[in-house]
Amino acid sequence: MAGEGGYVRPPRAPYATDPAKSRGRLHPEPESRNRNPFERDRDRIVHSSAFRRLRGKTQVFVAHEGDHYRTRLSHSLEVAQIARTVARQMGLDDDLAETLGIAHDLGHPPFGHTGEDVLDAAMEGYAGFDHNAQTLRVLTKLERRYPTFDGLNLTWETLEGVVKHNGPLIRYGATLQDLPIAIQEYVATHDLELESWPGPEAQVAAFSDDIAYNNHDIDDGLRAGLFTLAEIRADVPMVERVLVTVERDYPDIDEFRTSAEMVRRLIGVLVDDLVWESTNRLNDLKPQTPEDIRAAGKPLVGFSDVMNEHQSVLRRFLMQRMYRHWKVNRSRSHAKRILRELFDLFLGEPELLPPAWQEGGDGPRGQRTARRVCDYIAGMTDDYAIEEHRRLFTLER
Repeated sequence: MAGEGGYVRPPRAPYATDPAKSRGRLHPEPESRNRNPFERDRDRIVHSSAFRRLRGKTQVFVAHEGDHYRTRLSHSLEVAQIARTVARQMGLDDDLAETLGIAHDLGHPPFGHTGEDVLDAAMEGYAGFDHNAQTLRVLTKLERRYPTFDGLNLTWETLEGVVKHNGPLIRYGATLQDLPIAIQEYVATHDLELESWPGPEAQVAAFSDDIAYNNHDIDDGLRAGLFTLAEIRADVPMVERVLVTVERDYPDIDEFRTSAEMVRRLIGVLVDDLVWESTNRLNDLKPQTPEDIRAAGKPLVGFSDVMNEHQSVLRRFLMQRMYRHWKVNRSRSHAKRILRELFDLFLGEPELLPPAWQEGGDGPRGQRTARRVCDYIAGMTDDYAIEEHRRLFTLER
């Protein structure tokens, strides 16, 4: 029940993913009596070591720069919340959408995208590094909590959504052999249909990620003093329009509350546009099953053209005023040196790795050793990487 003008849950769409019709898990298990398969996937991820470590991995700022900025953990929770809201409004399976939001960043190394760039460069000649493939590796291999299998043994739908949430991987002339080795190895035993589009909930999770990071980067950038409210409203028309409504409704609040309310409303504007545009696309195609969406040959979830233009303006502003800010550049430079030096040291002297991470290696500068070193570093938090570097590169103890 809802009060007058209140929320009414939309009916379930015929093309929503049905947990009762899941394609199952690589390793068969008895079903839970208390949770559907996607709820069970979500809970396994939440209880994983990799998920807990996200609290110490930052997006733009390094962990020691302050505890007010988003981490990969808080970002993942925000993505999951937005994905659940959008999926429910569209009549999709909100448990699966939430699960994909929670899981999507598990493979990210410390120090945000800087860490990914460093590891990819360091792994040149060793089959490279890709955070999306690393997420699959975490979920299917590196987490070891169960007695009869490695990984979390998640459903086909969750793994497909994690790997393909941005679209097919085999297209535009790319073949399986062009993909990261972690993906090649996994699909050899569990076909994730890499040539097709993902299901609707995975598409929702991908755009929920865009909504979350654009808006929390605005919030974090303002908090850090990298730009002002006056500067972003002057350069980003979408922000200016939202701020006008905030100032009209609350003319006497301070700038901090004004910024917070602006971000909250901006998320709502983006969610509404995503639901509106996606619903129109789906109504035009009239899919009857999730497989119809996978076979559509194009994304059926997305923003309107007008909103895409607005977001392009916002991203250009954030690139110029935040991601390339001299303070962020200094932090990024420090992070690069830490990770590059750690990687080179461990690759040349793998006996310095903790014993569990030495297992499976093939000696200094070997192929398997490089992957073990990469896995070890990718799993670090910002603070752990800083401390590990201090222990190994200074005389202090």
